[in-house]
Amino acid sequence: MASSDVVINPGAAKRLGEFLTSTEARAIADRLADGDTLTTALKAVASGRRTTIRSLVEAVGGPGSELISVLRAVEGARSAPTTLDPRWTMPGHLAQGGALTSSVPHLVDNARQSITCSTFNFQRSSALWTALRQAALRPELTVRVYLDSTAADEQPTSWSPTTNEVAAQLRPGTVLRTKDFDGVHVRNHAKFLAIDHRFLLVTSANFSWSAEQRNIEFGVFIDNPNLTEAVESELLRVEDVLYERVQAPSGRVVG
Repeated sequence: MASSDVVINPGAAKRLGEFLTSTEARAIADRLADGDTLTTALKAVASGRRTTIRSLVEAVGGPGSELISVLRAVEGARSAPTTLDPRWTMPGHLAQGGALTSSVPHLVDNARQSITCSTFNFQRSSALWTALRQAALRPELTVRVYLDSTAADEQPTSWSPTTNEVAAQLRPGTVLRTKDFDGVHVRNHAKFLAIDHRFLLVTSANFSWSAEQRNIEFGVFIDNPNLTEAVESELLRVEDVLYERVQAPSGRVVG
């Protein structure tokens, strides 16, 4: 069959486009265009994603030139401009460059599809404690939270909830806590908030009143779907190895 007669599998191409980031599509296409084999080209992406990408690429069908065209189309469709905005906490609201960390609950309130957050610990004094509870009750939203189990469970206090209490507060959302890996307990120090697979806040702040109002904290708010999805996918990829799901206890929500 001539190359011009080759029919690309549109369903497979669509699935490939949904799975790849713009950066991944460009990197694979560039290597294939340089004459690399698919195995070599896939070294441009994270090892944990290669098997799935290979199966999707092979399902697309077509010779190298046709596949490269599909990858270029994915690259263009998935590309998006990146906007950056600083987020500060300073005593007395002295910060003048960008919005304040205390504005973060508004991001949660305005979510339309999903919220993923990772933090060292929670305090009930945090405005996010209430905002996330309200978000978890919205049926159109999925809420996923990653916590450090040592910080939350070893020395619980009246203002610092345990992982079980967080799970109760955010029911029916998903709460995960760190567990042992190779005999050593993992610490969850990644602090970010991802909204609608598009907006990403990376910050030094924990979820507490002091971090939102009194400390000197700094973060960056990023509008980039590719980066946000990549961050969420990375934690999902290692979730079964580094985390365990917290089963929300029955009974009243601990506010």
